[in-house]
Amino acid sequence: LVGFDASSGVIALSAHPFTGSPHRGDVRFTTRLMPDSPIGSISAVLHELGHALYEQGFPGEVARSPLYDAPSLGAHESQSRFWENRIGLSLEFWEQIEPAMRRIFPEAMSGLDAGLLHRAARVVRPSLIRVESDEVTYNLHIVLRFQIELALIRGDLQVPGLPDAFADGMQELLGIRPTSPAVGAMQDIHWADGLFGYFPTYTLGNLYSAQLAEAAEVGVGGVARAIAEGRFGDILGFMRERVHRHGARLPTRELMRRATGVELGSDALIAHLERSYTSAG
Repeated sequence: LVGFDASSGVIALSAHPFTGSPHRGDVRFTTRLMPDSPIGSISAVLHELGHALYEQGFPGEVARSPLYDAPSLGAHESQSRFWENRIGLSLEFWEQIEPAMRRIFPEAMSGLDAGLLHRAARVVRPSLIRVESDEVTYNLHIVLRFQIELALIRGDLQVPGLPDAFADGMQELLGIRPTSPAVGAMQDIHWADGLFGYFPTYTLGNLYSAQLAEAAEVGVGGVARAIAEGRFGDILGFMRERVHRHGARLPTRELMRRATGVELGSDALIAHLERSYTSAG
C-alpha cells in the first residue's frame, strides 16, 4: 500500500523490530506480533517501513560508498516516525486498511470500524514500554534514557543502580513504575548492544518528521487527502525527492532545512500535538 518494494526486500519476525540492509537491493525489516494489540503490530510495521523505504531510496549512483546512507540516525528516524505517526495515526489510513482487516479477521472486526480503530490508536496513556507509547508521552521516555546515559557516562550512576534509577525516573516523568527490569531498564536492545547516544535521535526524528509533514501538506496537496485518495505514491515521492535521493551528501540540518524550508525547532511538533489532542483539536 505505501510503496515498499518487496522484490528487493523482506519482512520477518523478531523480539525487537529493526531494519537492516547489507547492500543495495536487499532491505530487511522485522516486526513483532501482539495478539492482544493489532494496532501496536501495525504501528511497528509502519515504523520499520519508514526506515526500509528510506534505505530503498538511497541514490544508486553512489552505491558502495559512504554516501549511500542517511547522514544521521536523526534523519533516519524522521522517516520511521513520519510513517508511524503522521500516516498511521490518521483516520484516513485506517479507512484505507479497514477492508483488508475485515477480510482477514472477520470475527475480530465484528462491531469495529475505521473510526473506532483510529480512536484506539490515538489513546493517550502513560506506558511502561517505549515502543508502545503514544506520541504525546513518547518523548518523556527519551528524556529519561538521555538523563540516565549522561549519568552513566559521567560516573554519577553505576550500572548496578540502573534498574532503580530507571524505575524512579519513570515514576517521576510518567507516574508509573516498572515491576521488573524486563519492562524497565532492559526493555530496549540499545544499551545491551552498546548503542549509547542513540535514544535522542528518536526525538530529533519526531521534530524533523513534524516539519516534513508541514512541507508535505503543500507538496502533495494535503497529506490526509492524499491518504484518503490512496495516493501513498505521492507521499513517498515527496520523501524520495526531498530526503532519500540525497543519501549522505548533506549534513542532516542542511538536508532538512532544504527539505522543509525551516531550521530545526519544536514549533511544528507542538502545533501538531495541540491540534491532535487538545479539546479544541
